[in-house]
Amino acid sequence: MTEDHKRLMAVFEVRLHDLISVCEERMQTITELNKVLATKEEELEQALQMIQELNTRYDNVLTAKVVSADEGELKNAKMRLSKLVREVDKCIALLNE
Repeated sequence: MTEDHKRLMAVFEVRLHDLISVCEERMQTITELNKVLATKEEELEQALQMIQELNTRYDNVLTAKVVSADEGELKNAKMRLSKLVREVDKCIALLNE
């Protein structure tokens, strides 16, 4: 081997080691980013579950409000009907006199 070949081989080995070092660094970065991604996906899944649970609770609250409003309206309607019946009874009593 000539001196030029030896020098080229030495440069090649140095660059190859540099390339391997860069590849290892990139692999480490990829591993760390994959861990971060997995964590973020888990957080997103938990957030989506919480949103779904809160939507269900909200729907339940709306349903309860509608039911309670209907009960209140029903009570008011019964009171109005009772008042009308009493007025009709009074009118009938007056007509019978």
